[in-house]
Amino acid sequence: MSDQAIALEEFSQLARNIEAEVGRVIVGQDDVVRDVLICVLAGRHALLEGVPGLGKTQLIRTLADALDLEFSRIQFTPDLMPSDITGTNIMEDDESGRKIFRFQRGPIFANLILADEINRATPKTQSALLEAMQEKTVTVGGTMYPMAQPFFVLATQNPVEQEGTYPLPEAQLDRFMFKINVTFPTADELVSIIERTTGTQTASAQHVATGQQVINMRELALNTPVASHITRYVARLIVATHPTHADASDMVRRYVQYGASPRGAQALILGAKINALLEGRFNVALDDVSAVAASALRHRLLLNFEGMAEGISTDHIVADLLRKMTAALEESR
Repeated sequence: MSDQAIALEEFSQLARNIEAEVGRVIVGQDDVVRDVLICVLAGRHALLEGVPGLGKTQLIRTLADALDLEFSRIQFTPDLMPSDITGTNIMEDDESGRKIFRFQRGPIFANLILADEINRATPKTQSALLEAMQEKTVTVGGTMYPMAQPFFVLATQNPVEQEGTYPLPEAQLDRFMFKINVTFPTADELVSIIERTTGTQTASAQHVATGQQVINMRELALNTPVASHITRYVARLIVATHPTHADASDMVRRYVQYGASPRGAQALILGAKINALLEGRFNVALDDVSAVAASALRHRLLLNFEGMAEGISTDHIVADLLRKMTAALEESR
């Protein structure tokens, strides 16, 4: 652990400050804010899905303000090119008048990237994010450029309007730690939203944490130990999402074509670690795994034709699997 390591109390206090500052602007959506914060503190990426007008973009902007990070918004459209994201080599004259190439950095070179309506860009453009998301580098013209740290992509997409969209391929979906569903606000929350947004005063978030503090918080999470029985539980849960495995539930066998990848196990363990730390605990419990299971797995289960035809939700499959796994664990004790 680095010399700038932080203690559990500081981790919890910083997290509370961030959530409180975001809450000054964003009404409700506490679970969404918590899931996004977990992804940010893990140094991973998140996909937010919801109908227009629910504040997905505003939430990400507000989080960037609270964290004092370099923020970049990329509005994905069908005519967006990969070089519009990564940057490109441009020709210019040097001091002696000779023609040279200079790399002009694209908007991907920031700490927090808002990939707005990511499913509106073509697969070729979507793939421009893959290297940056996985390797934390961008390669242009045979030269590799490292990303600044911390670095994470928070993407949004609209699940309703499908005309002119390009669904994300499974390989790219798998690179998002969480897929977070943004739901419609309650009537009381809607009243608060109206009061905050139709007057002369507009709330804004202030800086409450730095990029270095985010890195320190991530380091504490990575160094948090996990008991062997928790790790084994997560491993069994992941293999049980595959319909050909002996531990698969009836719902998995009937409705799932492909189960979660090893990245799903990584997302569960890391998410559970941070969830425990946010609750002020070093010990990671099964409840911490359950708390992040839906967000970590809902986009990693590929339904078969029967599952899609019957409108089965992957959240229901995950919940059913958790119940059966927990019941089997209690019986074995």
